Parts: sequence; structure tokens; C-alpha cells
Amino acid sequence: MIQQYLAVLLTAGSVLWTVTLVLAPLALVGAHPLGVPAAVLVYEGGGRICHQRSERSFRLAGVQLPVCARCTGLYVSGAAGALAAWVGSRRRMSAPRRARILLAVAALPTALTFSLEWLGLAYPSSMARALSALPLGAAAGWVFVRALRSESTGGRGERAKRVEPPRVAEPASAGRGD
Repeated sequence: MIQQYLAVLLTAGSVLWTVTLVLAPLALVGAHPLGVPAAVLVYEGGGRICHQRSERSFRLAGVQLPVCARCTGLYVSGAAGALAAWVGSRRRMSAPRRARILLAVAALPTALTFSLEWLGLAYPSSMARALSALPLGAAAGWVFVRALRSESTGGRGERAKRVEPPRVAEPASAGRGD
């Protein structure tokens, strides 16, 4: 049951954080007495997890977002993936190995753009950075929430597997003239 609550918290938290990232620059522009201090906290929190480089960040209403474009892509798609994990059945996730493969494949576009930048071979735009992060964020949000949801069912919702009783070998027919 605790896993179900964790899945709800993870989903709500990811959606709330994504909305907060968009509202923070608007709060700075609006200069509301309560909005500005709240926005400053969001920017400080964003600075703990992101480099916040201006040239790699989106702007809204002329104000830089609290995280870079790649992080924005991760958070937006992570929230979307978490929400998508609530659609459909509650049956147990397939093997953890498949989830790891999904995450590894989804990370390839992000790893590619990051590697190209790090090696100095290419400098993708902010939009390219954000778009390359979408598969990883969506896959991570979906996998984590789905795993928590399936753990909370305790296997319910999964079609019961029919267990056949073990076959007992028939005794050898000694002396029968078959």
C-alpha cells in the first residue's frame, strides 16, 4: 500500500515541479510580494541540480527558466511519463531487465548530445537539448511510477497462472502382455 502512495507522490511531485518551473519566471515578472520570494526559492533549488547556464536555457516572458533546456525536457517529459503510467492496467511490470533496457535506449539521445558537446564536436541548440531529453524523462517517469503501482498490487490484476499438478509416472506394467 505504501508503494501506491509513493507512486501518487512521485507523480504529483513531478507535475508540481514542472508547473513551478514555468510559474517561477512569471512570478518574477509579476513582482508579486509573495511570488518573488517563492520564485527565488525555485531558482535556488534549480541551481542545486542544474548549471543554469543562460546560453543553454529557455526564457519565458524574457526571464530565464530555473533549469537549463535539457533539464526542462527531462522534467516535462518525466511528468508526462508519470501521468501516462496511470493509464492502463495495474498488472505487474514485465521483467526489470526490460525496464533497464528501455531506460538505456531512451538515454541514448541525451548521451549523444551530451557527448558531442563534451568532445567539442557539436553545440546543439537549447531546443535540440530539450528534445533529446524527452525520451529519457518519459521513460523514467513511466518506469518508476509503473513499478511502484505494480508493487502495490501484490500481483493482483495479473492473470492468474494455472499451475498444473506434477505428472506421476505410471508404474511399469510388469507381466502384462501388451
